[in-house]
Amino acid sequence: MIYGTDYHVHTTYSDGRREPEAYIEAALKLGLREIGFSDHLNPAGGPPGWCMPHDRLPEYAGHILRLKREHKDIAVRLGLEIDYLPNTEEVTEKIINSFPFDFIIGSVHYLGEDTVDLGPEFYIGKDINLIYENYFNMVCEAASTGFFDIMGHPDLVRIHRYRPESDITHLYSMMASAFGMHDVAFELNTNGRNKPLNDFYPDRQYLHLFAEYGVPVCVNSDAHFPERIGQYFSDAYDLLKRVGYREMAAFSGRERYSIPI
Repeated sequence: MIYGTDYHVHTTYSDGRREPEAYIEAALKLGLREIGFSDHLNPAGGPPGWCMPHDRLPEYAGHILRLKREHKDIAVRLGLEIDYLPNTEEVTEKIINSFPFDFIIGSVHYLGEDTVDLGPEFYIGKDINLIYENYFNMVCEAASTGFFDIMGHPDLVRIHRYRPESDITHLYSMMASAFGMHDVAFELNTNGRNKPLNDFYPDRQYLHLFAEYGVPVCVNSDAHFPERIGQYFSDAYDLLKRVGYREMAAFSGRERYSIPI
């Protein structure tokens, strides 16, 4: 049996629908060995209801650390999903250093003032080639900061099925190279199957590039409901094996270690 982990989980501290305990219960039923909580936090504050208010961070961390102590049947990991925003490095670093996190997910949701994932209107009438170039460059910039252990849904820009007409292999090669150079893992995020995209992030046709660059990977659900913990993981594991992965990344105390697939 695969040593299952799921590090991308959202609770009522941000935009998840249930309290942390409900996700632990779901993970135990699936036989997962580790569950990592990673509620959204935007260094600039972010919209209410989507991002955790900064003043709730101590409550959140205390809650997850208590569950970590209480549970001997599953390893509970304390994490965050932090938006990468240029010129917020000082705030981001302060947040990361404020509690004993096990891992930090870095995600790019914003290009300028708008998010790429909330609606297709972001793409209408725009140069899709330029949007992709800007997005991939931003993800690579985030990876270079050293703040993050895992890059979350690294091609989220695909969510509404807008795609450049030109070949974009070079963008994925650039991303995989950047992740390898800066020794940051990425996630095979299964939640894209629940979106208009109806597929995983990153794009499966370029997944082999990450394996070729030796980039560590983990499989995450990006669950906002307990029912989505571990969703589509069997398909994700099979896909990783097909492109050459034999192990996944796991985390404790910001230290990465490997587990077999």
